[in-house]
Amino acid sequence: MESYGNLLRTAREEKNLDLDKISREISIERRYLEGLESEDNGVFPGEAYLTGFLRNYANYLDLDAEFLLKLYRNKQIQESPLPQGLYGKRRPRFLIPGIIIPSVLLVGFVIVLSILLLEKKKTDVDSDVVISNKVRNKQYELTEKKFTQRVYKGDQLLVPSADGEGHIVLTVRDTLSSFGLDTPSGIYYVELSEESEIDLSGNGVSDMILYVSDISSTDESRGAEISVLLRQGGFVQASTSVDEIPLASDLKSAHQPKVIHEDNRAYPFTINASFRGSCLFRSKVDRSDSVEGYFTRGEVFTATPQNGIRLWISNNNTVKFTIIADSKSYDIDIGSAGQIFVEDIKWIKDSDGRYKLVVIELD
Repeated sequence: MESYGNLLRTAREEKNLDLDKISREISIERRYLEGLESEDNGVFPGEAYLTGFLRNYANYLDLDAEFLLKLYRNKQIQESPLPQGLYGKRRPRFLIPGIIIPSVLLVGFVIVLSILLLEKKKTDVDSDVVISNKVRNKQYELTEKKFTQRVYKGDQLLVPSADGEGHIVLTVRDTLSSFGLDTPSGIYYVELSEESEIDLSGNGVSDMILYVSDISSTDESRGAEISVLLRQGGFVQASTSVDEIPLASDLKSAHQPKVIHEDNRAYPFTINASFRGSCLFRSKVDRSDSVEGYFTRGEVFTATPQNGIRLWISNNNTVKFTIIADSKSYDIDIGSAGQIFVEDIKWIKDSDGRYKLVVIELD
């Protein structure tokens, strides 16, 4: 079977390209490029980052990104453990009764003894929890039932949308001292033993209740024990309200909007910002309050707006943006090197009735 890592390495070497040069040009850290070529999934903060970086790296090398993603998924399937029932040993059809009965009794005794030992071990472990720092990021689909789980940085919670056509993705941002969660309406932080109501759609109505029952103040790798209860039947309105989408003719900007994507309806999209240098970065997702932070090289910002997002950046040359809409990925260039700018990325409705996702530079 072909290896996506070998294909990446071979293509790069044939083009006589250096990893450091590629890292600068596509704003992906060298360690992630090395992880792709060596097929080391452990270096990535989550599968979404791995697949996004793999797509960008493949496109840069003029390789078929979809084919490489297929190779990656096939490898994941092959490495998944088989269900126990598929490889159980077949019992012999004929055995002497004098051998069968003692064997059954012996096996039964061993099973009972093993269960007792395992229960004792579980009790001992529960009294002094030790969490491995090599846990692979996971996705959990939330339902109307209460969700309780220990989660780790990079794990994702999938909230079903009201139209039944997808999910709202919530990403665990922080598990040290306080629990941080990236949501479409902004970043929420919840303290230990604190219960917080979260508005995912930005309409002023609580969509879920989050409670943090355990989190370490010194060891991020221990993760956090959380409980989540969805409100309103467990579904979040994911479709953009038509009344909130401006008409193209109503836009007030001296700059021509740049169309990223268009469709016959509007829906949530994802924006990824990869930082290759230090800068002050502020964002305002939909109708939520703006959030400001200082980002450094190698850090990544992710948001999933319902309608749009406004960005303030102190130095455009330090940031690379990727938009994901309708499962398609778009790399966009905003501003020029050293420029301080403000941009809107949002849905608009054109005169032909089509909905267009555009980038608009604000005056």
